[in-house]
Amino acid sequence: MNSILNHPASYITIGENIHTTRSLLRKGKRIDVVDDVDVILYTAVDGSAQHLIIPDAIKSTQDYDEGRVKHVKIALAAAMHGAGEEAENGLAYIHAMAHHQAQTGATFLDINVDESSLKTEEQKAAMTWLVGAVQKLSPLPISVDSSDVNVIRAGLEAYDSLKSSPILNSASLERLEALDMVIEHNAQVVVTAAGEKGMPAGTSERVANASRMVDAALEKGIAINHIHVDPLVFPISVDKEFGLHCLGAIRDIRAKYGPEIHITGGMSNVSFGIPGRKIVNGAFVTLAVEAGADGGIIDPVQYSPADIFATDRESHGYRLAEDMLLGKDEHCKKYIKAWRKGEMN
Repeated sequence: MNSILNHPASYITIGENIHTTRSLLRKGKRIDVVDDVDVILYTAVDGSAQHLIIPDAIKSTQDYDEGRVKHVKIALAAAMHGAGEEAENGLAYIHAMAHHQAQTGATFLDINVDESSLKTEEQKAAMTWLVGAVQKLSPLPISVDSSDVNVIRAGLEAYDSLKSSPILNSASLERLEALDMVIEHNAQVVVTAAGEKGMPAGTSERVANASRMVDAALEKGIAINHIHVDPLVFPISVDKEFGLHCLGAIRDIRAKYGPEIHITGGMSNVSFGIPGRKIVNGAFVTLAVEAGADGGIIDPVQYSPADIFATDRESHGYRLAEDMLLGKDEHCKKYIKAWRKGEMN
């Protein structure tokens, strides 16, 4: 058995929670009314129950109308642009997110501000501010994440790399220039299996694209143990082979580059569109580790590595999830049927 399964502390968890894309359900247990004001409930660093006010501007958005509350976006706006108690509470919310991830096993804190604004300059300002704030609030190193390489650059420039090495998330064949920033800022890097013009099909294309990225990074002098390969995790609800494609790529990349390279990925992507996502994500993390992954971009608060690897793999629910992920459940029918019947224990 892979030693990481026995020693979950060695799993490299890139905690994915400090993202302005993240949302809560309006009808969920963390949304409430306090003194006739709509709020987000949260537990502060000191363990006290606190709340963050949902501003009227958020209530006029399409996301809110459709039942989603972009809670990280709210906290960031309050902390950056608010005054007095509003700003303090926004910062306390961000501090709590960082703290809870650290307490549940995060190795890095992934930061993404892509939905803080539609304007690049405002995204850059938000990334600069948030990197500086989080580095003061948490001892954990930061993973700077964005779909825009200019926003990543702003985050790395704001990061004090004398304290620890950050991660650039991510570099791909369509933005090879990101590798130069890795060198410039003494960073580690997530390299993806994406192609120049789109997503890979199957295992072999993933391995080919990822290998080109790894080789390019090595040629630039980036140490192999500073490279984290993301083979790209796609939803199993779309195609029953997607899990096998990713797991196969993990095995091949590990075999090709040996024990020092890191293999990660957005593990929760696998469960999009499926109920009971927690058990599916946990099962996929376990399968990925067995295939050769030593880390993942996951939510450690929702499901810590220690909890994942302690799961009873003989339980009915786990077996159904694993079969689905291994392509043995056409259209996820058996899993979804069991979920609807309450048979997932």
